[in-house]
Amino acid sequence: MEKILDLISAEVTKAFADAGYEEKFGKVTLSNRPDLCEFQCNGAMAAAKAYKKAPFLIADDVAQALTGNAVFSSVESVKPGFLNLKLSEQYLADYMNEMQAAEKLGVEAIGHGETVIVDYGGANVAKPLHVGHLRSAIIGESIKRMGRYMGYNMIGDVHLGDWGLQMGLIIEELRERQPELVYFDESYTGAYPEEAPFTIGELEEIYPAASKKSKEDEAFSERAHQATLKLQQGYAPYRAIWEHIMRVSKADLEKNYNNLDVHFDLWKGESDADPYIPGLIQDLVNQGLAYESQGALVVDIAEETDSKELPPCIVRKSDGAALYATSDLGTILEREKDYAPVEYIYVADKRQQLHFTQVFRVAKKAGYVKPETKMVNVGFGTMNGKDGKPFKTRDGGVMRLEHLIADINEAVYARIMENRAIGEEEAHEIAKVVGLAALKYGDLSNQASKDYIFDIDRFISFEGNTGPYILYTIVRIKSILKKYAEAGLRAEGSVILPAKEAEEKDLMLEIAKFNSVMEAAFLETAPHKICAYIYDLANALNRFYHATKIMAEEDRIVQAGYIRLLELTKSVLETGINLLGFSAPEKM
Repeated sequence: MEKILDLISAEVTKAFADAGYEEKFGKVTLSNRPDLCEFQCNGAMAAAKAYKKAPFLIADDVAQALTGNAVFSSVESVKPGFLNLKLSEQYLADYMNEMQAAEKLGVEAIGHGETVIVDYGGANVAKPLHVGHLRSAIIGESIKRMGRYMGYNMIGDVHLGDWGLQMGLIIEELRERQPELVYFDESYTGAYPEEAPFTIGELEEIYPAASKKSKEDEAFSERAHQATLKLQQGYAPYRAIWEHIMRVSKADLEKNYNNLDVHFDLWKGESDADPYIPGLIQDLVNQGLAYESQGALVVDIAEETDSKELPPCIVRKSDGAALYATSDLGTILEREKDYAPVEYIYVADKRQQLHFTQVFRVAKKAGYVKPETKMVNVGFGTMNGKDGKPFKTRDGGVMRLEHLIADINEAVYARIMENRAIGEEEAHEIAKVVGLAALKYGDLSNQASKDYIFDIDRFISFEGNTGPYILYTIVRIKSILKKYAEAGLRAEGSVILPAKEAEEKDLMLEIAKFNSVMEAAFLETAPHKICAYIYDLANALNRFYHATKIMAEEDRIVQAGYIRLLELTKSVLETGINLLGFSAPEKM
């Protein structure tokens, strides 16, 4: 289904041609003066230079050519040369009905099944998720959902940190605590136990204890480095411990990500890239791209168009160890072999921008990805407390994600119980749904690259630009539809009628923007555009609701038209929140 701006532009383009001017001047945009018109065309201003003619005379000619056009209820030529346009109510109603009947509300599937990899999550095993993992998970999940809606084969990868020094630290700490375990008996030749020698709670205590010890005890630190090396070289007892760590950690991570309604198609990690690294480094040397610098192996990435000096990418340290860049390049080789995506999207803290610039350029320079493959880094800002500093617990520590979610749910529950309209158990269930909306919308409504203030009181408000306000609007529509059905009335087979009042037309005009917004939000990896759109749509719906006596309308055909419009609004709002990663309850 064509976007409404494109349809309107086609009419105006034809009118320019009919009036004797080039079609390129017929582009239409949303009006920047909605008090005067709904859409505008400024093409006559540009055409004036080409035709050496006063712009208002060109605009007059085009307005004349549009006389009687059924798409518009009003076409005005306004000095010095603007075209002010208002849509025909009938044309707009027809567009609404077409949207309602169309698959995916008329959004064009521009992806055509092409594969896009979204790399988000980035958690380290053996550690609990904390607030620092929130933004990548929320933003990445939304981008993945948007892409699927646009027809792409989106593959989300958690990309775990599972292959570094933390593994050696855990192994050595475990050896000190439980030296009797068979993994530390060099004479042991049997099968290793299926049961892990630790719980997730114990594992989450083991790592920080080992990390602290490594900073104070050089011998322990050295043993941990050696244990890491032996693990990476395939030493069977340590591999068995590593597999226990992975199973226990993944189960806990999955539970916590599920609480955020965040889901991954792949649970890959740095370990999966490891087999590719020796060949990768050798290939970079063979191509003449990698060279030795101060004992390390590096690849130059600077380009003539760079506005600032960019350092080379280190692919192997002087001690022979690989780095994050090497791991990411190895992962790209694996993804190219398995999926050959048309685009990579990496969601990570914006402070890692240089890292991704280096990785992307090496990948392109070495020919590991095609020149036309898009490689995007969605760099996000920090979530700060009310003091403007990175969000912390009251005692100054990093808050666990499950504790943050629990705090929001409890605050929403208290707000719901203020009116005591529902029972406690139901209130708790609704609080989980509304709390997730408050958390995700509070994050996603900000442009990803910007820092924002985490403010529970503002996020859980049922008024203003918040998730609960959007949900309240959807619940309001559900309530009206329920009352309509309970009155024994049915709108099936009815159509949305031409708007009779300004508020009704304004609602339709907002709905008509849907497919343009969806496409732009995905192509620009900008979930905040969806937030802005559904907020405007919710406001338009509520203005229509307050101005229109829907249930008291005596003309059943008119009333059924209202109901159909409400159903369409609900579909658009529910699609929007689903793409943001949350849903609406039946009541609030």
